[in-house]
Order: sequence, then structure tokens, then C-alpha cells
Amino acid sequence: MNAPRHFLQFKDFTRAEFDHLFERTRWIKQQFKSYHQYWPLQDRTLVMIFEKASTRTRLSFEAGMQQLGGSAIYLNTRDSQLGRGEPVEDAAQVISRMSDIVMIRTYEQEIIERFASHSRVPVINGLTNEYHPCQILADIYTYIEHRGSIQGKTVAWIGDSNNVCNTWLQAAEVFDFNVHVSTPPGYEVEPERAGLYGTDHYEEFADPMEAARGADLVTTDVWTSMGFEAENEERLRDFADWQVDGDMMRQAKADAVFMHCLPAHRGEEVAAEVIDGPQSVVWDEAENRLHAQKALMEFLLLGKVGQ
Repeated sequence: MNAPRHFLQFKDFTRAEFDHLFERTRWIKQQFKSYHQYWPLQDRTLVMIFEKASTRTRLSFEAGMQQLGGSAIYLNTRDSQLGRGEPVEDAAQVISRMSDIVMIRTYEQEIIERFASHSRVPVINGLTNEYHPCQILADIYTYIEHRGSIQGKTVAWIGDSNNVCNTWLQAAEVFDFNVHVSTPPGYEVEPERAGLYGTDHYEEFADPMEAARGADLVTTDVWTSMGFEAENEERLRDFADWQVDGDMMRQAKADAVFMHCLPAHRGEEVAAEVIDGPQSVVWDEAENRLHAQKALMEFLLLGKVGQ
């Protein structure tokens, strides 16, 4: 049996494979909008394993699998043997014999790597502490949909160097664009944790206004990611000058777009005037999780369709 392909980090796929995924995303989205039934995954089963809470990830994968003709099963580690100490490797052996594809949303990247190494079926990273590849898949597709190619463009990341930031940095290497990162002192990018081999595609700025200057896309995330709630008050103080507001957006290009992976806290990492303003594409970005992940599941299960 051939080893399955997985999507555990953004750099797991080539530029050509992403180009294919984006073309399939466009076509699949068009079918959905036109009420055309497309069921290539009929009789296939997706198992979704959640150790972290979710709205968009669960909804987009569950609805997406059903829209492709398959079925989705939700497992929470609190309600399964995984939460009672069953080894990840054993769970992978069993779950992958009873399903066709698995999505996992968990804490350490090591957990999903261990699961994938013992799985007979493709495994998708629905979010870990280190990476969030499905989010950036949707984000880059959204940029292309609104503005065309992202190659050579500048993305300004304002805030915490978290899993979403790490994935933007990997994507910059794949797609040949630049990321301007501005974090408060003590929250800087850790290249090894981000899975980077060089600094050709990103630059760090102490001043968030400088990071946003001339950017084509400005993006941020909550100041306190899941798992760091105990640091919330400290982070509110540390990040106070890193809010994306109207002044910061005016430093970017006039046609720059604003993105946020959601949920958002207006008045903290982003001002209401920005996320609810004319440059914001966050609702298209959220919807595109659905369509990009449908293309991803199609690719992992059926290979290159529509060539």
C-alpha cells in the first residue's frame, strides 16, 4: 500500500500543488454557489478529532465533507479513549482502518506527527500550537481571489508570533512573497519553531507602523491564543500598541486588504473601523476555509482531479 499524503505543515506541498488546489477551490466554490451537486467523495468518511475548541474548523470540515457527498464523524478527546491515555499510535492504527481521511485539531505538533506516521489514510492539521496550514491555504486563496497573484507582495503580520504567523512565514517561502513581522519584545519569531531555513522572505520590525508601511495585506490574530489564557492580563499590557487601527491601515497601500482568522476581539488586536471597514475581507476569508478544505480533501483522496 502506498504511503498516504498528509497536510501537517504548509511546506508539505509544492507551489505547483497549491496552484492546483487554488484552481480546484475556485471551481468547487463555483459549483456550490450555483447549487450544482458535486459528490466525488460519496461513501467516504472523514473523522475529525478535536482536543481544542473550534467553530470554523469543525463547521467547514463537517459541512465540506457532506457537500462532497461524504460523511463526517466528530470525536472529542474528552469523550474518547484518547482522553483516557490511549497511545496516539494505537488510536491512529484503529481510526485509520475505519475511515478514509482524518483531521486533527490539537496542541503539540508532535501529536499529529505521531498520529500521521501510524495512519493508513491522509491526515490534515486542523490547528496545532505551531501551525495552522488550512487557515493560510484559505487566506492566500482569498488574496488571489481579490487581488491576483501574491508573489512578490508584502504581508504585514502585527501581533503575536503564533501558529498562524509561523504558517504565513512558511507560505512566503513557497510562494515567494515577503512578510513584515512586528511583535512586542519577548514575542518574536522563533525560526526553528516556525520551520524556517532562512530569512529571505521575512523581516522583523520593532515598530508595527513600519511593518505595515507599503503592505499589500495586513493581518493579525488574537493576542492570547488557546492554551495561553493564564497570560491574558500580561498580554493585554504588552500588546497595547499592536492594535491594527485606521492609522496603521493608512500606512499600508491604498488597496491593501485586512485579514483575521477569527474569532476577533474588537478594541484589542483590531479596531472595529478596520474589521468592519471596506478593506476587510474577513468574511470571504472565513467562507473560503470551506471551499479550500474541500479542494484539499479531494486532492488527498483522489489526487489531481480535473487536469
